[in-house]
Amino acid sequence: MALIARNLSTGTVIADNVAVAATRATRRTGLLKHSSLADGEGLWIVPCRGVHTFQMKFAIDVVALDDDGVVIDRVTNMQPWRIRLPRRGTAGVLELAAGSLDRTGTTLGHRIELSAQQS
Repeated sequence: MALIARNLSTGTVIADNVAVAATRATRRTGLLKHSSLADGEGLWIVPCRGVHTFQMKFAIDVVALDDDGVVIDRVTNMQPWRIRLPRRGTAGVLELAAGSLDRTGTTLGHRIELSAQQS
């Protein structure tokens, strides 16, 4: 089931095709099998506090959210072979196509809502 990530602080849709990695196996694999992420695609990793891009083939934007969906950390254009250390208070991490955060004006303190797509 894909989710939609909305920035409630700006009213913009950040991504409209967000997969969920909620099991040990899906969290471990993450985006490693992908060759890219298109605009509008993402991965919600939960629970998760920090991420790495070891063995990835492309850059991503990364957003750490607390239990209320508030952005407590953000990294734009995180290149392969990098690590983002865990941030205290992080409930989950949203990985997005590079450029998504700047394109949607998403910054620290904004509130993100992840909801099921309407059919």
